[in-house]
Amino acid sequence: MLVSGLMLLGLSLPTQAQVQLHGKMEQGALIRGETLPGTQVRLNDVDIDVTPDGKFVFGFERQAKLSQQLSLVYPDGLTQIKPLTISEKQYKIDRVNGIAKKIMKPDPKAQARAAKDSKQVKAARNTFSAQQAFSQDFIWPLTGRISGVYGSQRVYNGKPGNPHYGVDVAAKTGTVVVAPQDGVITLAVADMFYSGGTIILDHGYGVSSSFLHLSKLYVEPGQVIKQGEPIAEVGATGRATGPHLDWRINWYQMRLDPVTVVPDMASVLKKQ
Repeated sequence: MLVSGLMLLGLSLPTQAQVQLHGKMEQGALIRGETLPGTQVRLNDVDIDVTPDGKFVFGFERQAKLSQQLSLVYPDGLTQIKPLTISEKQYKIDRVNGIAKKIMKPDPKAQARAAKDSKQVKAARNTFSAQQAFSQDFIWPLTGRISGVYGSQRVYNGKPGNPHYGVDVAAKTGTVVVAPQDGVITLAVADMFYSGGTIILDHGYGVSSSFLHLSKLYVEPGQVIKQGEPIAEVGATGRATGPHLDWRINWYQMRLDPVTVVPDMASVLKKQ
């Protein structure tokens, strides 16, 4: 029986409302959900961790398939299958010139340093913790002009690079960056090869924020942080041509669009 996009296997009608999803059903989005405590949740072929009170989270990667499936097995053994239709996003091309040759073609020593940095970042993003900050409303870590968007294909000095996986907010060096949500610092390095001053803040259940190109760090690994607390200052360190904050959201290693978890920047600036 198909009812309102839900395939129910042995479920009574009232049980249909036992899952709620919050977020934009589009490529790059972070989706938060709520269901009955003790429910098993699966997205396609991936098992999703569920909090003791029934909250869960997952994401859709930059070029996620437009048709996906969420499966839920309730505590009584009954199963609900929910087809998900994802909107396709169009990504723009950004051209960035003036990147130093040593950055574009790093020497073996620099490549080894970049590989070490990458290993640290991946380990931090693979953290699982029982925090539930991910389920709460996020705020912008910095407000101002958005100078770079998620998913755009960047061309460095005429050579196509990897897509940009964050949102850039332009600001003067030394501008304070705050925590967009509660969490625990899992990485704080003052000078990574590509990202310069870098912080990763764990929000629980695989969700983390990354902050790149920082000029000064206020925090250290293991530190507990509250939403709105100052954590760093804007800079132009690493692979950057000017001062800005590159803010990123991850679900484990899946890189997602931060704007899917915060209010529209224009509305925030208007209120200010």
